[in-house]
Amino acid sequence: MILLKNIDFVYTFNDRDDILKNCNILIDGPKIIKIGNDFSVSGQCEKIDCTGLIALPGFVNTHHHLYQTLFRGIKEVQEQPLFPWLMKLYDYWKNINPEAVYYGAIVGFSELLRTGCTLTSDHHYVFPSDQPDTLIDTEIEASNKIGIRFHATRGSMSLGRDEGGLPPMSVIQKEDKILEDCDRLVNKYNDPSDFSMIRIAFAPCSPFSVTRDLMVETRKLARKLGVMMHTHLAETLDEEKFCIEKYGRRPFELMEDLGWIGSDVWYAHGIYLNDREINNLNGTGIAHCPSSNMKLGSGICRTSDIVKVSGKLSIGVDGSASNDGSNMWEEVKRAYLLNHLKYGSNGLSAYEILKIATRGGADVLGRSDTGRLDVGKAADIILFDLNKIEYAGCHDPLVSLVCLGNSCFTKMTMVNGNIISMDGKILTIDCDKIFQRARRVAIDMVKKHN
Repeated sequence: MILLKNIDFVYTFNDRDDILKNCNILIDGPKIIKIGNDFSVSGQCEKIDCTGLIALPGFVNTHHHLYQTLFRGIKEVQEQPLFPWLMKLYDYWKNINPEAVYYGAIVGFSELLRTGCTLTSDHHYVFPSDQPDTLIDTEIEASNKIGIRFHATRGSMSLGRDEGGLPPMSVIQKEDKILEDCDRLVNKYNDPSDFSMIRIAFAPCSPFSVTRDLMVETRKLARKLGVMMHTHLAETLDEEKFCIEKYGRRPFELMEDLGWIGSDVWYAHGIYLNDREINNLNGTGIAHCPSSNMKLGSGICRTSDIVKVSGKLSIGVDGSASNDGSNMWEEVKRAYLLNHLKYGSNGLSAYEILKIATRGGADVLGRSDTGRLDVGKAADIILFDLNKIEYAGCHDPLVSLVCLGNSCFTKMTMVNGNIISMDGKILTIDCDKIFQRARRVAIDMVKKHN
């Protein structure tokens, strides 16, 4: 057992929205068994003094492309909107191999954990024809190594440039092969039970890189196997124009036609949803990716409007080549600021933004066992130290956490009852060795393009 003692503030985001002061949290295995300031502990227990710290549920990242951590800051793709940006980067990404996928994942997981993320999804959709089909297995291997809770999505692309899509033909797969691998991954890895460390979802890339048939068949298989579905949607006006010209439908209307609506579906971005569409999400989740949307000039998600109709809203860091980081704490801050840029004094509060980043993300991924701190919930806990000079004059810990600070590292990140990061140091891997190898792999990837 582990006892976190004397926590100054605990923001639970549980069903009661409890905010607890001078609090203790007792952890046994993967879950919280006691929380409060008046209980005794018997038996062997590791005690950690948390005086001066605040605790939250771990952040939940609902959209990422981990392999892109090896493709940051490529000069040729800077200052580009989405479609030209994608067209140029596909010619780099078509060279990825299992080693690049592994180290890209480890790098991304490390940054996420150090900045407070305990559960992350990933949207991997690039499967070069000359590489093994087991790239999702490679990501899962990396998640097991580092100790993060992982919702892997088996992405797919079936509509190449020769057929009117964006990706090169070398990364396009046959639809029967895609569906066969989706089925394999669920049978091998998906664990729907509470506290599971691995779940699988299916994720056709976007309306401009897959066929309607693949979307329909993916939906049928996902609902047969009881797993979730994910795709990019309503990210740019270029996408909207593409869907109207090719299908005669707006992106969301296309999803309605295909049966891609409901609590087992979540979209990345959702920027260009109109009032009718926001009111007809019917449990469909949205992964808001503020940094990516700003860098690519895509637009601003209608976050407050989604929250106003009780829509399921979460935060995602998106791929590192469009962000360019995997910094979850910074993404929370940018979500807050971008919301206020759009809505002014009617914007969401710091508390509401943090709830979206924690419980909101868990809800979008269909998990009630994490994203909140309560008895019987997962011990996915992040601790922050506000005893630093930049916080001296701030009177609200949550406003401090969202708006201030010169460091994005947590004091501690705990996943499933295990301490994975402390003071910005990952405890489960040798980050210096990972850096050296990941750097070499990244250089090799770019050389292949040249």
